[in-house]
Amino acid sequence: MFGRKKRSKDAQADNSAVAKTDLPETPGTPEEDTAAASDPRALGPWDESELTGEREDYIDLGCILLKPVAGVAVRMDLEEKSQRPRALNVDYKDGSVQLQAFSAPKSSGLWDDVRRELVEGLRRDRGQATVSEGPLGLQVNAKFSATTASGQPGYRLARFVGIDGPRWFLRAVYTGGAAMPSTTAEVLDDVVRSLVIVRGHDPMPPRDLLQFKVPENATPQNAEGRTPEQPVRDPQPPASAPRRGPEITEIG
Repeated sequence: MFGRKKRSKDAQADNSAVAKTDLPETPGTPEEDTAAASDPRALGPWDESELTGEREDYIDLGCILLKPVAGVAVRMDLEEKSQRPRALNVDYKDGSVQLQAFSAPKSSGLWDDVRRELVEGLRRDRGQATVSEGPLGLQVNAKFSATTASGQPGYRLARFVGIDGPRWFLRAVYTGGAAMPSTTAEVLDDVVRSLVIVRGHDPMPPRDLLQFKVPENATPQNAEGRTPEQPVRDPQPPASAPRRGPEITEIG
């Protein structure tokens, strides 16, 4: 369905916590690990120029095209004042992944720098951070101190993934059941792989947030959602545990 053009060389957490334990790495299948080691985008996500199927098969969210998947819910975070969409959340069972896309330099990617900044920030704020090879390339595994439902000390977990594309950078923050190896994580990884990023052709400073749009069939709700914490031109996730915010839009 997709063709690959030759490429240049160039946190939100849910309110649950798990008991204290070592944070597991998130392995992929042997085929996925081999592909990710040679090219993190070998299996997607894709650039708009690589789309050879029908655009109508996707939900058009502006900078991201998303293919509907049974059992997967899609929500948008909105800025409180402007009500502009700021991030996309994809939920499946007990896990979620928050997605944002940013402009990037033509000659190089952003993930190496963002990953280093993220690890430093997490450790500075007394979080724990390790880097490992995951299904979508290098990822940052994070632990945040928290209290479990039973009142015992524990952790919240998050998995930060960055993917460099042609003049764009995709940030994915996995939380809940998607932060560790599980069926939930596999389903959401596949959703991320199937995304199509629409960068556009206008010149943009590196790290500018690419713009989402709310589909006509979106339903505003007053339920809990997740609100990004960082400025528009900084794709580095917050060093503290990501928090939940009040305004969301359900799609579909």
